[in-house]
Amino acid sequence: MDLFLTIALGAALAGFVQGLSGFGFGLTAMAIWAWTMEPKLAAVLALFGGLSGQVFAAFTVRRGWHFATLLPFILGGIAGLPIGLWLLPKLDVPTFKLVLGTLLVVVCPLLFFANRLPPIRRGGHLADALAGSVGGMMGAFGGATGVVPTLWCTLRGFDRDRQRAVIQNFNLSMLSITFAGYLATGVIEPRMWPWMAIVPPAALIPGRLGAKLYLGISELAFRQIVLGLLTLSGIAMLAASLPVLQARWLAP
Repeated sequence: MDLFLTIALGAALAGFVQGLSGFGFGLTAMAIWAWTMEPKLAAVLALFGGLSGQVFAAFTVRRGWHFATLLPFILGGIAGLPIGLWLLPKLDVPTFKLVLGTLLVVVCPLLFFANRLPPIRRGGHLADALAGSVGGMMGAFGGATGVVPTLWCTLRGFDRDRQRAVIQNFNLSMLSITFAGYLATGVIEPRMWPWMAIVPPAALIPGRLGAKLYLGISELAFRQIVLGLLTLSGIAMLAASLPVLQARWLAP
């Protein structure tokens, strides 16, 4: 499969996931792109696709604001993003993905079968800000801003509209800032722009289909879909990190 079709397929699938859940473009697309594409280009495309989808959704999909709930996440994300950009050249990214992927693969299925689990009430806005700061840091690693905040909103017991409002607006804010950071630091190279132009059109119609499906699902179904997507995100992280770590461990 040539690069054009690979980018279009990954963008279409990721657009549908983002339209349905409000997050997950980067990890969904990376699960396809990471196998055949250089990591830097894949990260840029994932970030740009997620940002394009959030901008489009801002004008076409009904979303609440819940500003008082959203603000701690955004403030935490703004604080976390520079840390992520600073850590990026220093951090062992495969090990980081292994740890986070394992956490998602273990915790999310447990939550999936624990529908009556009492929501977490402790921590308040400080805990929300910490979740946002992790999301901001992860934005520097390819646009995966929504994973940890989404898991935290689920643990908080937010209803689906409140959760979607927080995650969509958080992602829009963080992806915009991260994209500006990529431009300012030269991560986005001129050769990447033609490939970036493929992503928004390929994701547009699947994204709309996902958004329409969201309107027709129940609270329980939405919770199960989100936890299922988080589990798949964890599997994608493990799939990306384990071959790298295995080669490292087996090297003489």
